Amino acid sequence: AEGWRSVAPDDVLIERPMADGGEGTLDAIARARPDARRMPLRATGPDGRPVDAHWLLLTDADGSLTGVVELAATSGLTLIEEPLPVDAHTVGLGEAMLAALEAGVDRLVIALGGSALTDGGAGVLSALGARLLDAAGRPVARGLRGLSALDRVATDALRPPPAGGAVILADVDAPLLGPRGA
Repeated sequence: AEGWRSVAPDDVLIERPMADGGEGTLDAIARARPDARRMPLRATGPDGRPVDAHWLLLTDADGSLTGVVELAATSGLTLIEEPLPVDAHTVGLGEAMLAALEAGVDRLVIALGGSALTDGGAGVLSALGARLLDAAGRPVARGLRGLSALDRVATDALRPPPAGGAVILADVDAPLLGPRGA
């Protein structure tokens, strides 16, 4: 808006919060929804150090509850020192999701931008109750090194998604397979 006004000062502008799924997404949603409740959380950061974060609790028009979590706030690039550690993980995002589920949300909104992860989301699964095991049945380490030893994922204790499902907010299209795949 400031830039626009610098070249067209007589235009009438209506400002609205905006984010791309990365840093600041929770703040943009909270600004757009003044009824949003910030739910404090101490999460495991991408390098294992604790981080103070929060997630949002929204009450929808029908009375159902939506939890909004932001990967950047729990497992983001801004939470670690360069260079990116090979064992950066997403455990904190899983902890935020679990906190929202334990609060009884009917739906999750997951903002995935600004990540520092190297674990392909394995930390999320482990925080939600999955066990990531090597060929001998032992738990694997967090991060990329753990993935290299991964033989199977035991999901018998995995927390199910909420009844209303989950919505992903992402600013990129990154298919796993195919000509443009990772």
